[in-house]
Amino acid sequence: MTTVRISDDALALACGADVIAEAFVAAGCTVERVSSWGMHWLEPLVEIDGSGWGPTGVDDVAAILAKTSDLSIGTIADHPFIAAQQRLTFARAGKTRPLSLDDYAATGGWAGLKRARMLASPDLIAEVIQSGLRGRGGAGFPAGIKWQTVAAAPGTRKYIVCNADEGDSGTFADRMLMEGDPFHLIEGMAIAAHAVGAAQGYIYVRSEYPHAIAKLKAALVLAEALIAPFRCEVRVGAGAYVCGEETSLLNSLEGKRGEVRAKPPLPAHQGLFGQPTVINNVLTLAAVPHILLEGGAAHYDSHGILRSKGTMPIQLAGNIKHGGLFETAFGITLRELIYDIGGGTFSGRPVKAVQVGGPLGAYLHPDQFDIVFDYEAYSAADALIGHGGIVVFDDTADMGKLARFAMEFCAAESCGKCTPCRIGSTRGVELIDRIRGRAQTSADPVAALPQMHNAAKHLRTHDENLQLLEDLCETMQYGSLCALGGFTPYPVRSALKHWPEDFGASS
Repeated sequence: MTTVRISDDALALACGADVIAEAFVAAGCTVERVSSWGMHWLEPLVEIDGSGWGPTGVDDVAAILAKTSDLSIGTIADHPFIAAQQRLTFARAGKTRPLSLDDYAATGGWAGLKRARMLASPDLIAEVIQSGLRGRGGAGFPAGIKWQTVAAAPGTRKYIVCNADEGDSGTFADRMLMEGDPFHLIEGMAIAAHAVGAAQGYIYVRSEYPHAIAKLKAALVLAEALIAPFRCEVRVGAGAYVCGEETSLLNSLEGKRGEVRAKPPLPAHQGLFGQPTVINNVLTLAAVPHILLEGGAAHYDSHGILRSKGTMPIQLAGNIKHGGLFETAFGITLRELIYDIGGGTFSGRPVKAVQVGGPLGAYLHPDQFDIVFDYEAYSAADALIGHGGIVVFDDTADMGKLARFAMEFCAAESCGKCTPCRIGSTRGVELIDRIRGRAQTSADPVAALPQMHNAAKHLRTHDENLQLLEDLCETMQYGSLCALGGFTPYPVRSALKHWPEDFGASS
């Protein structure tokens, strides 16, 4: 009987994978539901004896079984998109059944945890520091240093919190790993718990990820005895982008409003319920099991460049021909990612801009596409790597409109605690509208009076409004309590710098 492997990843399901699976069962095949290879433009992708066909429809089933379909991509592992990668975190992608303990153990699962528990906490942490692993969610802070701080901090209890509130545009690596390899994340959290002396962990997942939530809950039940005495639970967010910020996330976990806390104290000293807490995101914790293998820290450190060590699961999205997950060592350029890997734009038009690092990341101009993927190189270019999401735009994009969206997004998602973020973003939307000659007058004449009075009293030239926008961005960047308000100026300033023509007043 022919065995057919089809992903049950959320993206594959959205493309009709369940219907395809049913069609193969009806044709007399055995169907195994596996994790996604990450070649999203080919979903639903069908695998038989290592060979792949995609994207498939129900009408393609007979031809695939007869080996006459023109959808064949050959051996999946040899496909250029896969063969060019350096997969450490996603080494099992496409190869294992997500909730099979046998599959996980047969592919090296739990070996990192087993070795970690043979090490004393200082030695374990030293290996994580040696690996050069940095947080994969934002600022790139060294993970081992954070663990070392929590291990040394006094407290009656300590916690491990996984930030799985993946809310950035163009990002899906966390979701893919939680849905496709949930034991991997659980093992990483158990290793972190042993390192710092924590007995309890929480995975904070955004509510928009129902498949990931279900997979994690099922995986935790299956792995309960294997990770004991460490215990872990899933907590579901309520849809607030700002809860991706670590202190806002902690408030939400405690049942409070998702509002940013002032720092200090740092969560490493006073985090969840006032106790020392490790907060890492999914990709950071999932990198740990490999690092804890014999020689794993040195192997991880051998990938990457300068202070950006290891691999990064880069997510290609937006107007791109070959969208999906591409894991590779730091040091690759945007030009390689967009053209050699991604195949250029889906529309076939020239690339105008690429946003890296989510909705608050800078827009990079084609003249910047040779900047290497490296934390310090991006920082020097006033840009962010963030969670590794790349969103491509072709030459039809209106960069002034996209800059306005950044301010509008910040206004909608602000927790409201600090004035630069709460008020600054709202004023930013209004200011960009004035700059672009699109300011709207309220339909309510009474409500419009203050606006009209202000416009008459403070009538500014186009250049004066541009300078005011620069001043506003500076205030938000340096005056906001967290990265939501602090990073919103990145897309605005970059759009204004590289595409000033998109900010001209309309005729």
